[in-house]
Formats: sequence, C-alpha cells, structure tokens
Amino acid sequence: MQQINHPLLSPSLGTQRHLSSWHFGRTGSGSKAYVQASLHADELPGMLVAQHLRVLLEAAEQRGEVLGEVVLVPLANPIGLSQTAMHHQVGRFELASMENFNRHYPDFFALVKDEVAGRLGPDPEGNKRLIRAAMQQALDAQAPSTELQSLRHTLMRLSCDADVVLDLHCDYEAVLHMYVEQPMLDQMAPLASYLGARALLWARGSGPLISFDEALSGPWWRLREHFADRAPVPLACASTTVELRGQTDVSDALAAQDAQAIFHYLQHVGVLAGPAPAVPPAMCEPTPLAGTEALHAPHPGVVVFRSQVGEQVQAGHVLAHVVDPLGQRSTPITTSINGVVYARHNLRWATSGMEICRVAGRDPIRSGNLLSP
Repeated sequence: MQQINHPLLSPSLGTQRHLSSWHFGRTGSGSKAYVQASLHADELPGMLVAQHLRVLLEAAEQRGEVLGEVVLVPLANPIGLSQTAMHHQVGRFELASMENFNRHYPDFFALVKDEVAGRLGPDPEGNKRLIRAAMQQALDAQAPSTELQSLRHTLMRLSCDADVVLDLHCDYEAVLHMYVEQPMLDQMAPLASYLGARALLWARGSGPLISFDEALSGPWWRLREHFADRAPVPLACASTTVELRGQTDVSDALAAQDAQAIFHYLQHVGVLAGPAPAVPPAMCEPTPLAGTEALHAPHPGVVVFRSQVGEQVQAGHVLAHVVDPLGQRSTPITTSINGVVYARHNLRWATSGMEICRVAGRDPIRSGNLLSP
C-alpha cells in the first residue's frame, strides 16, 4: 500500500490542506476501482468503512490478490471537515462559496465529444483508451483557482480512469440505499445485493449540477448513444453513490459488514482475486429517482414520525404529524404513492417547507432537477 498526499490550493496565507489517497496493486495491471468516503464531510459512516476496507485490502495485497488497482480515499473532503460552527459540523456546503461539495463536477461528455469524434475506430478497447486520454487532457487544461476547485480537480484526476467508482455517503436517518445511472444498473446491482440495499434509485442524469458519481459514469453512456451509428463506446465506468444508512449509524459492526460487502463486490468484478461469494438475493427492485416523493412540512412544528425508515407504505399512509404547540394543530403528512420510506430528517422541529422524509416508488412522478442544489 502506498499513501500519496495531494496538496490543495491554499485559501489564505499560512494555511495548507491536502488530500490523502491509498493505493493498492499496480497501475495498469488490470481493472481499477476507486472508493472514496465522506465527500459530504459530516457523513461519517464511510470513513469508518474505509478503515475496515483498508485492513482487508492490505491483507489481500500481501497475499497477491489485488489483480488490478484499488484507490481508496478515506477522507475525501478535508475542507468540509475543518468547518465547525458551535461544535456543529458544516460538511455539505463550502462556507466560502456556499457550493455543495458534491455538485459542479466537469461535464466530460461536452468536453471530449468533439475531441474524439474523428478519431474513434471499430475497437471498443481502443476507443476506451482514447476517451480516457481525452478526459485527462481536459483536466490538464483546467487551472483551478480556489481550494474547492482544486479539491474537485484532484478527485477527478484520481478517479476518471477507474472502471468502478464507489462514493460513500449517508443520509440523516435512512436505510442503506444507492443512486446509480440507469445504463449502469446491471453492473451495480450485485453491489446493492452484497450491501443489502433497501432502495436502488436510478436516473439518466439527475440535473445540470453534476454530482461526483454522474461525472464519471455519465460520459460513457452519453458518448455511446452519441456515437451509436459511428463507433462502439463501452460503458467503461460504473459509478454509484452509496448511502450508508444515517449519520449516527457509525459502528465497527456495521462498518466491518459494509467493508466486507464492498470487498466481495471487488472480487465479483475481478479487481480482487476470488472466489467471490454468490450474489445474495436482492432486497429491493430498482426504482426511478423520478419516482421518489419528498414530503414537506406545511407549517412549523414538532415532527412526530408514525413510520420507520425501511417501512413499506401504501398511498394514503400517514408518515408523520407536524404539531403546532401554540395553535394546537396536528397536521398529518401523508404519502400519495406506494413504496418504501428510505430516508427521513433527523431534526424533530420543522420550519415551514422543510423536507421531512422520502418514499421510493415505482412510477415516475416528477422531472427536471432530481437532486437538491
């Protein structure tokens, strides 16, 4: 295992942060997997999973079982980790710009499609190498001017040539669930089964503010469709956002379980020597991200939940009440769809319009920007 420290642009005089990556196996020896944790720095379960996964990977490397390359970034956001206000971690948005750490990644499709248009040939592997080289050249042409831009740039450099990308997050309170682009479902469904995901949410691009995982898988299926009548483009990067339950679901037992599941998946895809255990039966069916219903508080009040995360509900089911202690209102929050309650807020005081919980359903009910800014 090799540790590399990548310096970020200094935001001010007298201070400097760096990003650390751990590298297992040899570059170019086979398929590459990239795993990062806590891009939203207040989402801690992934950091502990990374520690347990490191132990498994070090042992595998000593046994000569790393067939390709694994890059592990255990703390993907040193900027957000340093943002503390009154002992509260502010890890989702950079305070300097108010930008979400998991948005505004490069649109590689737009950056490389014209560059490779006249150079693609009949060989999918050759086209894969050509497109990856064009991605690296696009990154070379960028000149980050802020610390946040340099963080995003460094993460892209580490991951843009990976075959498999796992971005480990969590929600406020949630069951384990995953986000994946629809063309990559077949590649990512085994991971969902190994992890025991209770919701597998898919989209074909979720909005204009490109998230980390979609920046990496998106260009491949978009280039494949764009050049469908001219040249074969493989789906060369399968990426996903893995939501490791809720913010307080931090334990060695869960982390060891999740790290072992990821290890088995890396065996399954051939990055690590097997044999991988048989893929367990899926605990959910893939459902469209456009089929999720977000329920909001109609007025301020105390949130009293009536349904637990992971519960299967039917249309008309009361998920919570918002209780106004002054006006004595108790307003039921009711779902309009059948599905699973996969996430809910950890606050119990709601301001008007606050999102309270989400239900994953089978049928699309919304369009446009599917992710929050």
